[in-house]
Amino acid sequence: MKIREIIGALEHFAPLSLQDSYDNAGLQIGLTVEAESSGVLLCLDVTEEVIDEAKEKGCDLIVSHHPLMFRPPKRIAGEDFVQRCIIKAIQNGVNIYSSHTNLDNAPGGVNYKIADKLALKNIRPLCPKPEMEGAGSGIVGMLPEPMDREDFIVLVKEAFDAGSVRFNSWTGETVSKVAVCGGAGAFLIPDAISQQADAFITGEIGYHRFFGFDDTIQLMEIGHYESEQYTIELLESIIRSADPEIRIEKTEIETNPINYL
Repeated sequence: MKIREIIGALEHFAPLSLQDSYDNAGLQIGLTVEAESSGVLLCLDVTEEVIDEAKEKGCDLIVSHHPLMFRPPKRIAGEDFVQRCIIKAIQNGVNIYSSHTNLDNAPGGVNYKIADKLALKNIRPLCPKPEMEGAGSGIVGMLPEPMDREDFIVLVKEAFDAGSVRFNSWTGETVSKVAVCGGAGAFLIPDAISQQADAFITGEIGYHRFFGFDDTIQLMEIGHYESEQYTIELLESIIRSADPEIRIEKTEIETNPINYL
């Protein structure tokens, strides 16, 4: 399968038109997109170690969730890890493609995957987008059965193998309706409340945004990496649906920059 065809499959599932205005999803480095791919390496984050891994495993395409070049570099001089990654990828003939907020917002995308890990039912976009049926920011759905608040927190921690779960002092006792958003989703708290969700789960909330919701909703922050780690499974399924025989590798590099003690 040609690299161009792999990109086509990814963009058919998650069109770039679905990405948020601030984003830079899509082809990051494309030197040999007309060539047959020797293998695809999937990751959340592109690092120098991941590029080395791609080279060692004979993969000429890296597909990441987070864009390597989120902001345009002003120069390519090896002065930071992004510049070094660009240089190393070009030197080693490694193409890089990123499917970011377009994959977050796509029907069946990242947030649907999170909902699936929690077995949510009757799911729908939390903040729908008009471009495509089922597209939107975040997901809201119902648990199979109502859960005690503390049991639900433990369930989330285990489902996402989170080093910690940060949560507010919600005064409710039972969780039934749940809203989720991978990554930095605190901007959707008002939408979760308007949809009458009992709990809202995301990767990042921030200290000050925890204030003022104790009587309204259970806020839960599980870590950016933790909330999106299953994106690799999603990327694999998209590419495999286009070519079941293509060689796909999942990174063995731990790219989460945050450690827990």
